[in-house]
Amino acid sequence: QVPLVESGGGLVQPGGSLRLSCAASERINSLTGMGWYRQAPGKQRDLVAYITRSCITNYAESVKGRFTISKDNDNNTVHRQMNSRKHEDTAVYFCNGWIITDARRFDYWGQGTQVTVAS
Repeated sequence: QVPLVESGGGLVQPGGSLRLSCAASERINSLTGMGWYRQAPGKQRDLVAYITRSCITNYAESVKGRFTISKDNDNNTVHRQMNSRKHEDTAVYFCNGWIITDARRFDYWGQGTQVTVAS
């Protein structure tokens, strides 16, 4: 297990910015990659963005140009800057880390942090 702890959630106004962080208990470069998922009420959990060990990033279409994922290897932390927030960004955001070994993927999850976009 790789404990992951999110922080930075809360209430933000439409058009505002918020930064989420995810701290890992071990060196994040030991993971194949890390990312963020979100789950709105009554909906499935969807990928928002990820960053790999070699710093390749990928974003969901709905957040491209508004969200930025980055990692701080020295502090074993992954950040996600969210700009131009929309009401539809309201969800519980989960940090995810994964390892691929012997062609098998192992996923680790944080407990989730609520983000609410409202006036």
